[in-house]
Amino acid sequence: MSVSMFEYGLFGRLRQSAGQDWQHYVSHPFLQQLGAGTLPEVAFRRYLTQDYLFLIHFARAYALLAGKFHTLPEIRAAVRSLNHIVEELPLHVGYCAGWELTEQQMAAEPEARETINYTRYVLDIGHTGDALELLVALLPCVAGYAEVGLQLLRDPNTVMENNPYASWMQNYSDPAYLDGVKAAIEMLDRVGQERGADARFARLSEIFTTATQLESAFWQMGLNAAKTPGAAA
Repeated sequence: MSVSMFEYGLFGRLRQSAGQDWQHYVSHPFLQQLGAGTLPEVAFRRYLTQDYLFLIHFARAYALLAGKFHTLPEIRAAVRSLNHIVEELPLHVGYCAGWELTEQQMAAEPEARETINYTRYVLDIGHTGDALELLVALLPCVAGYAEVGLQLLRDPNTVMENNPYASWMQNYSDPAYLDGVKAAIEMLDRVGQERGADARFARLSEIFTTATQLESAFWQMGLNAAKTPGAAA
């Protein structure tokens, strides 16, 4: 997947309209420290725990998306994304075990304010808006992680050798993941053309930028755990 894919179609326009909010998201200090291998482990554990809880709500959002579509190909695409999240959760749990986090621990952990703000925002968009608005709320996470993964691997300041976060970076630059992101960006463009995205762009941009800001807050939540005793799982 080339960087130009992030500039494609409706997604590219929304990404551009988010401006500095998007750049702050994909270049957040959490990620810079992660790439350098200097991110405090307590920050990463906090992130992993909340990401487990986040993914559960993200799966709910894709289930909601499937119900908002009207054609079988679109429903199948939403269900594929839902199944991918559900099937990947055990792999996420296995990865977290390497950080001394069990599924029972993560499931019992209270949701952080940032997790609640982000996931309930996306679900609210899904309940009150149509399929296009929900897709727009979902894409900053789906495509943003791919841009983060590629950006980190191409950054000369990124350290891979003996970096405890190397496998995390590689996961989000994996060709299989990037193929899924490409499909999601193309789906957004098709759905946008069918549902009048041009006439609705101001509202779609507001949704996209808000979700982007909530992504940045999620990174910051992890960093905050390193300076807040007792905040991490």
